[in-house]
Amino acid sequence: MRQISHRIQPWQRERGFTLIELLVVLSIVALLLSISVPKYFHSLDYSKEVILKENLRVVRKTIDQYYSDTGHYPDDLDELVSKKYLRALPVDPITSSAATWILIAPEDIKLGKLFDLHSGAQGATRDGVGFGQL
Repeated sequence: MRQISHRIQPWQRERGFTLIELLVVLSIVALLLSISVPKYFHSLDYSKEVILKENLRVVRKTIDQYYSDTGHYPDDLDELVSKKYLRALPVDPITSSAATWILIAPEDIKLGKLFDLHSGAQGATRDGVGFGQL
């Protein structure tokens, strides 16, 4: 009888990763994440500031258009929506709410109730300007 050799040939060896290889890969991934995650959150904050400034610009322009058309300022933001000057209430991206706007009345109350608006968010932009002062 012929005996069968159970010797494993190099090409028959099971393939897999060693613990050292896995640790090296995980450390590289951790290094890349530690570099990219802060930049990601910084860009999120920056984009919220840009959206807030644009929302304020659009609403202020709409208030001026409403005043030009009617001769008085609107009573609230809902009036701009109901008269089709805005499609929907703008959302403050910092607070993620449409209810946190601070409405500013004109000096002459007879002209209406909404002359300007500011963000009701706490904190400041990256430039140090308060959100409520934009």
